[in-house]
Amino acid sequence: MKATLIYGAGDVRVETVPDPKLHEPTDAIVRVLRSCVCGSDLWPYQAKPAQDHGDRIGHEFLGVVEETGSDVTGLKAGDVVVAPFVWADNTCDFCQEGLQTSCRHGGGWGSPGVDGGQGEAVRVPQAAGTLVKLPVGEDSALLPSLLTLSDVFPTGHHCAVTAGVNPRTTVTVIGDGAVGLSAVLAARRLGAERIILMGRHADRTDLGRDFGATDVVSERGDEGVERVRELTGGDGTHVVLECVGLKPAIETAFGIVRNGGTVSRVGVPQYPDVPAGFGVFFRNITLTGGVAPARAYIEELLPDVLDGSVEPGRVFDRTVALDDVASGYQAMADRTALKVLIQP
Repeated sequence: MKATLIYGAGDVRVETVPDPKLHEPTDAIVRVLRSCVCGSDLWPYQAKPAQDHGDRIGHEFLGVVEETGSDVTGLKAGDVVVAPFVWADNTCDFCQEGLQTSCRHGGGWGSPGVDGGQGEAVRVPQAAGTLVKLPVGEDSALLPSLLTLSDVFPTGHHCAVTAGVNPRTTVTVIGDGAVGLSAVLAARRLGAERIILMGRHADRTDLGRDFGATDVVSERGDEGVERVRELTGGDGTHVVLECVGLKPAIETAFGIVRNGGTVSRVGVPQYPDVPAGFGVFFRNITLTGGVAPARAYIEELLPDVLDGSVEPGRVFDRTVALDDVASGYQAMADRTALKVLIQP
């Protein structure tokens, strides 16, 4: 079969690899219907040292079960399923606490010996706990939105939930990428009536308004902080959802959060130290967020996707064939695409 491998910065290739086979009785084989490129895939795409062998890549996919191991229950060949961006048994103590990202028997796609999601098929470890059956057919028009349940929509939801977003909170979202727009959608879904989106790409912020943003702030840095405070009577918002992962973004977040408020960060941090000194401490600011346990949220979010109440799949603005995946990476790196859908 064909699969995507990354050899180094800017070097993504589609090559023929061995077909996946069952290794453990808890495995399943899934034929991929849709996968995509994640913003976090761009970090290795931009910085990975060159090497003479490729690493499998991709952690968002949905597909059709082709085969199951003898210990897999609740799934059968022909089921359409979505896979969260980490695999987990969904039964250990951490999973039962809703923290599948810390599963005692789980792991990540593309790790040694494990397939990546950007290919024609995937061996899924701990399949019964990982995969969520979807009540749709292989040709459903909902596939793009259902694919967002793998990562980006639950990540935006996690950002809003950990921050305590509710109808009484005002919200600022930093970042107009797919996660930021998903955070806007999630905040509106949780009842927030005032949502300020900080972004400077008009096509993205227009989608953000469709998702529920009431205001858009294009300024950055001190000017952005000043503008948000102007919009909020000088106080800032109760909640700031930081969906970028760069130090200027977290600095902005602390600058615009209301005293006693909460900053939630889900952008993969590209800085070692959080700039939260005495001033942040004295203002009683809470910092939360972290990697989203997507598996914990899929059943909660699925009904609204199925009935069309939310359309998170609108973040996909370009579709490529698997053979053209390198162009998809480049388009996202160049910011000519928001999020790229891959159709094997």
